[in-house]
Amino acid sequence: MQKNAITVLLFTVAALTALGFVMLFSTSAFAQESHGDIYFFVKRQGFWLGISVAAALVGATIDYHWWRKLWPLFFGGAFVLLLLCFVPGIGMKINGSYRWLNLGIATFQPSELAKLAAIFFTAWWFEKYEAHAGELLKGIIIPFSIVAVLMAPISQQTDLGYTALIGATTLAIMFVGGIRMRWVVPAAIIGVAGILYIATHIDERHGRLMAFMNPEKYQATEGYQQLQGLIAFGSGGTEGLGLGEGRQKMSYLPYAHTDFIFPMIGEELGLKFTLLTVFGYLLMCMCGVTVAMNARDRFGMLLGFGCIMMIILQSIVNIGVTTSLLPNKGMPLPFISFGGSNLAICYFMVGILVNIHRHGNPLVTMASPVLNHVRNYCRL
Repeated sequence: MQKNAITVLLFTVAALTALGFVMLFSTSAFAQESHGDIYFFVKRQGFWLGISVAAALVGATIDYHWWRKLWPLFFGGAFVLLLLCFVPGIGMKINGSYRWLNLGIATFQPSELAKLAAIFFTAWWFEKYEAHAGELLKGIIIPFSIVAVLMAPISQQTDLGYTALIGATTLAIMFVGGIRMRWVVPAAIIGVAGILYIATHIDERHGRLMAFMNPEKYQATEGYQQLQGLIAFGSGGTEGLGLGEGRQKMSYLPYAHTDFIFPMIGEELGLKFTLLTVFGYLLMCMCGVTVAMNARDRFGMLLGFGCIMMIILQSIVNIGVTTSLLPNKGMPLPFISFGGSNLAICYFMVGILVNIHRHGNPLVTMASPVLNHVRNYCRL
């Protein structure tokens, strides 16, 4: 499994990307932003795919230990770019949120870069302070407070999905890094409570939360998108209506080519392909964790684990939202949804995993200490 893990991982990424282009071609022609060009989004995604492949090559070629040295640059750059989103003329307000920067030829979402910055920092911190990982101050308060510097402007962009994603991934790296179990659960509870508090004080997010709690009451307003997604799944059944034969994309299901592309897979290709998609992410998770656990050093192990967790947790949130298991959040499905920034960062993280695999030593594995750490938790 260890030798073939990276091969299977790359094959899965390629398969999910191919599925994304097929579904994008099928659904994006009906989007208002296509301006009558059925290839508009496909061409733009193709442009970003070229950038993404280049990013993956950079991640696979440059020794991953460089990210340990450059984390302050990524962290500071991400923070500045997040603040620039609020500057008129530079930041773009889309759907009531300042989350994007106008680059002229394309737009960029700085919170994607913030995801990398959080991973780089947390991996560096728990390698440097390995001996203090079990302490309250250096094990959880200081590192999480530093990551919160990135999470604060993201939450002010009313992007609670990415705020929760970065927080959850950071906590996952902390767990693998050695923090005590009795602090993991309270930290998670405090994080969830904080997100809920913010959501209840933002009108739009409060409406989405209420729609999740009582979908029938809000089926014509905040709950409309998720309801249409469920209709898409139900219409497709087991076999699907056929590629290109879906109806919800015809202005019934908003953002069918981006955040809600998963229901379109269910409607057109059926339950078989939705399950295959979920299996693809599960397989990617297994392969990514295998690569991380066989890293040459602690930093590589934490870095690889953070990269694969960021991708997998994002896919879990998207699938949970589109199946009405979670409140509605604007978050793309990795490798499948339209979105250049997310595609490029996901490919870059895959490239880092390739680099960790290339520098890994099958005779010196980091799996044993981590497994012992988990076993100790199970005894509690």
